[in-house]
Amino acid sequence: MTRTAPEDRTTPQRRPHLPLRPLWLCRVCAGPWPCPVARLNLRQEYADDQIALSIYLCTVLHDAAADLYRLNPHDGPDPAALFIRFLGWAAPVRGGSSGAGQASRRAGSR
Repeated sequence: MTRTAPEDRTTPQRRPHLPLRPLWLCRVCAGPWPCPVARLNLRQEYADDQIALSIYLCTVLHDAAADLYRLNPHDGPDPAALFIRFLGWAAPVRGGSSGAGQASRRAGSR
C-alpha cells in the first residue's frame, strides 16, 4: 500500500460566489450578493484597476435594480440600500482627515 503525498491529493474545487439572478443572492452562501467572499474576490480581481471595478459594479447595480423591481414592483428596491450594497463597499480607502471617505465606509458596513 502506497501513501499519497500531499501534493498528489486532489483538492475540492471551490464554487465561485456568483449572483443567482433575478434574486441577486449568492449561489454559494445565499447572502445578498455581493456577499463578503465575493467582495474579497472582486477586490483581488480588480486590485490594479479600481475604475474598472466601479464600472462593473455600476453595471450589476443597474441589472439588479431592474430585476428586483420586476420581482416586486409595488415596494421596489430602496435605491440608497442598493447603492451601499453594490458600490458603497468598493470606495477606495483614502487617508487624511476628510470625513467624506469615512462616512461612505461607515455606511457600507451597516
